[in-house]
Amino acid sequence: MAERGSEDETGGLLLDTRVIGHRGAAAYAPENTLAGLREARRRGCRWVEIDVRLTRDGVPVLMHDPALDRTTSGRGELGTHDATSVTRLDAGGWFAESFRNEPPPRLEEALELLRELGLKVNLEIKPTTGSARAKADAIGRTLRADRRHREVVRVISSFSEEILESLRELLPEIPRGLLLRRPVGDWPAALRRLRCASVHLWHGMVAPEVIATARREGVKVLAFTVNSPERARELFALGVDAVITDVPDRIEVVAGAQ
Repeated sequence: MAERGSEDETGGLLLDTRVIGHRGAAAYAPENTLAGLREARRRGCRWVEIDVRLTRDGVPVLMHDPALDRTTSGRGELGTHDATSVTRLDAGGWFAESFRNEPPPRLEEALELLRELGLKVNLEIKPTTGSARAKADAIGRTLRADRRHREVVRVISSFSEEILESLRELLPEIPRGLLLRRPVGDWPAALRRLRCASVHLWHGMVAPEVIATARREGVKVLAFTVNSPERARELFALGVDAVITDVPDRIEVVAGAQ
């Protein structure tokens, strides 16, 4: 993937790519699965973004939706199932027959594979009901279980300020990124309070004034989810540092030409 300079400019976040695979490589393999991570690497990714939620027994697993229905053979809310039952589900058959019986992985499994593949990760913690501290504690336990995990996780992001606040206390050494769908409230103040190193914006809200504000706050700007090469070119021209995409190989062509 296209590389940026090696200088670490913003609060400990070393962003050495311009293209980040969304949920692995979501256009080519089932999202948030080990197969998706392998496909991302095969497509040339150096970074991926994955989503994490907790099971009923507090185990972090890769899952975007609060419910199991869309991307697995299970039914109902993820938080009503324990990790053993969740990781026995099929998270690949909905995508293609060739991925049938691909299970939802625990975060620990994903981090081990990411390390083997040489991939870095933007770890998104989904905001769900329940204690933000409990979520942060579960992530912290997983990352502290093996020091090498923290070498893989380059930034932890969330829409939840409460989760980021807890992570700031528990894992201060890992950079944090605030996710925003639109510039609501005093978001620059939130970046300062949470000591974020990046802001992750829905690409439709990226505008020169938003980029300028982020620059004044000293944070890097990531845009999601960008699947059009033309839009990616526009975003890079505006000053976006990296884009998160389902089609990393297509966007890399644009990034490499910038």
